[in-house]
Amino acid sequence: MRRFLLILADLVRGDTQADRVVPPTGFTARLTLFSAAAMTFLAVFALALSLATGRLAHNWSAELARSATLRLSASDDQIAAQTQAALSVLKTTEGVESARALSEAEQQALLEPWFGPDVPIADLPVPQLIEIIETRKGYDAEGLRLRLAAEVPGAVLDDHTRWRRPLVRAASRIRTLGLLSLALIGAIMAAMITLAAHSALAANAQVISVLRLVGARDDFIARAFVRRFTLRAISGAILGLALGLGGIMLLPAAQAEGGFLTGLGFQGWGWIWPFFLPLLAGVVAFWATRSAARRILRGLA
Repeated sequence: MRRFLLILADLVRGDTQADRVVPPTGFTARLTLFSAAAMTFLAVFALALSLATGRLAHNWSAELARSATLRLSASDDQIAAQTQAALSVLKTTEGVESARALSEAEQQALLEPWFGPDVPIADLPVPQLIEIIETRKGYDAEGLRLRLAAEVPGAVLDDHTRWRRPLVRAASRIRTLGLLSLALIGAIMAAMITLAAHSALAANAQVISVLRLVGARDDFIARAFVRRFTLRAISGAILGLALGLGGIMLLPAAQAEGGFLTGLGFQGWGWIWPFFLPLLAGVVAFWATRSAARRILRGLA
C-alpha cells in the first residue's frame, strides 16, 4: 500500500526534466487518448449491461420463485364447484401461504396485451386461473399434483419452474458475457497503449542514448514515459466516460411495456461504478507502459 501511494504521488507531482523526454504531441499521444476514450466508452455500456442483467435475473427469480398458477378447465355448470374444490385442497396443503381465484377482470387484463382491451372473455373458453403464493419453505409440487388429480380432475399446476430457470440462466450468462467484455476491453486498451509506448520509445532512441551518456538512469527515463502515458490514458478515459454516461442517459427508462429492453442503464448505487473506469484505465496504462519501457530500454542497452 505504501509503495502504491508513493507511485501515485510521483505520478501527480511529476518531474519537469523527465517530462521533456517524452514528446507531448504526435501519433503516440493521439493513439493513447483515442484508445483510452474508445475503450472506456465501450466499458461503460458493458458495465451497464452486466448490472442491468444482474437486476433482471434477481427480479425475475424473486417474482416467480414464490408464485404458482393453477389452471382449471371445466364446463360452465361445473367450473364453480371445481374452483371451490381446488381452493379447499390448496388451503389444506402445507407450504401454501394463500390461494385465490382470479376475477374475470384480472383474467381479461392478462389477455389484453395479446387480444386488446375489448376481448369478450365471457364468450371465450378461458380456463379459470388460481393464484398460489408459497411460504418461504415451499410446498411439495408433485404431492400437490397427485392430490389435485384425485380430487380436481383437469386441474393443471404450473409452478413457473420451466419459465424461471431459462430466464435466470439467460440473464446470468449475459451478465457473464458483459464482465468478459470488460476484461477484453482492458486487454485491448493495454495492447494499444503498449504499442504507443513502443513507438514513442523507438522514435526517441537517439534521445535516450544521449541521456544515458550524460548519466540518466533507465528508471528515470522509464518513469517519464510511464507518467506521461498514464496521464494521457486517464484523460482519454475521462472523455470516454463522459460520452458513455451521456449515451446511457439517452436510453429509455425502465417501463413495464418495454420489458427487458428498457431500464438497461444504471440505477441507485450502480452509478458509482463507472467512475472507477478512469482509475482502472490509469492502472492498466501504468503497468502496460512500465513493462514496455523496461523491455525496450533493455533492448536499447
